[in-house]
Amino acid sequence: MGILLAMQGAISQGVLWGVMTLGVYITFKILDFPDMTVDGSFALGGSVSAVLIVNSVNPVVSLAAAFAAGCIAGVVTGLLHTKLEIPGILAGILSMIALYSINIRVMGQANTPLLGVTTLMTSWEELFGLDRNVSSLIVGVIISVAVIAALYWFFGTEIGCAIRATGNNERMVRALGVDTDNMKIIGLALSDGLVALSGGLVAQSQGYADVGMGTGTLVIGLASIIIGEVVFGRRIAFWYYLMSVVFGSIIYRLIIAIVLQLGLKSTDLKLLTAVLVILALSVPVLSKKFSKRKEQKGKSSAQGGSVC
Repeated sequence: MGILLAMQGAISQGVLWGVMTLGVYITFKILDFPDMTVDGSFALGGSVSAVLIVNSVNPVVSLAAAFAAGCIAGVVTGLLHTKLEIPGILAGILSMIALYSINIRVMGQANTPLLGVTTLMTSWEELFGLDRNVSSLIVGVIISVAVIAALYWFFGTEIGCAIRATGNNERMVRALGVDTDNMKIIGLALSDGLVALSGGLVAQSQGYADVGMGTGTLVIGLASIIIGEVVFGRRIAFWYYLMSVVFGSIIYRLIIAIVLQLGLKSTDLKLLTAVLVILALSVPVLSKKFSKRKEQKGKSSAQGGSVC
């Protein structure tokens, strides 16, 4: 029963964190940009959403403000990289470091509790008599579906195609007359906006926002993307990629929940995450090597039969 309850909570949290994973997917997979801003923008979204809700702002409006704040953080990283020619990974690190202080400034303290205030999750609980995990799951599914549909539409537009082409072959796109700097800035803004939106959702679900809630977010996002690719494979349809990213986040959370229930210490979660990423990355490589060896054995046996 304890494992089942833990799995239920893991699924709800996996959906909420899946929105963050979609943001990481945009920069690392589509734009091919190592954006380290994620750890700071996730906490930024949670901070902005929590502070606005405490000051009697509608929870939906607070999520919109969190998304806008994340977009601004992404724009700053993009400007540092494109206009000041700071390397991408260093620009993200600088933004992440600056956001730590900014998040404390936003909240006025290290954390902001949401006890006794109305959030999206508590409103669903009051309306339909649901518990926190179920309400978080419903809200997460609705927002995830909306985000996937919006991304699928956006990356089918001219600007979206230009962003995808920039990540694929920046020199060719620049030769065609596209301003790749603007494409990078737009992609980073959208990515960090989604990460901040996820931070706002997680803050409302767990009942508080903390300045350190974004620590390790980037690694979690990459692990979820890799797990989704390994489990669901690679297909041509873009919407399939987006859905696999969210399901990868759910699978990651399920693995963490089950392992914790089996007795693993919470202090070992970072080690477990590293092991999961290593395994997910090594599976495709090992499968290719195994298939090549199998083909070579088949060819050698066929040649031996023909000689005989």
